[in-house]
Amino acid sequence: MANLTISGVIVCGHQVASRPSEHYPRGTIEMQIPFFHQLGFDLSSFYRATLNISISPRAFAMKHPQYTFRSVKWTSQHPPEHFSFSACRVLFDKIWYEGWVYYPHPETKKRHFQNPSLIEVIAPFIPGVEYGTRIEIELNTAEISVI
Repeated sequence: MANLTISGVIVCGHQVASRPSEHYPRGTIEMQIPFFHQLGFDLSSFYRATLNISISPRAFAMKHPQYTFRSVKWTSQHPPEHFSFSACRVLFDKIWYEGWVYYPHPETKKRHFQNPSLIEVIAPFIPGVEYGTRIEIELNTAEISVI
């Protein structure tokens, strides 16, 4: 497995992953975890939010993710979505944290546009991380390409 470590900065996302919103009674990650678990992918030990890591001016694309789940009907608010996941690690304050690149496929994600320079990561809670924090992310280049 070839890995690539790149720098990024934590930015504000759509703020629906971690908290209730107009369309979701709980954060979307908390709502989705049981559906992924039923499909054999357990995210229950991770924080119920995403780290939104901007790698601009670079962009990324999923190539061959470790997991892809198609037509996941996790809400009645919109049609089913496709999701892919690739194992990753993030480095903050000299500590590596295991996580997953979380990729709701744009062709099925109707509510929110996602910039291809923004990588969403599901990870454990990382104390001290806030908007503007510089962070390193290690990606599997067999699964994700960085442009």
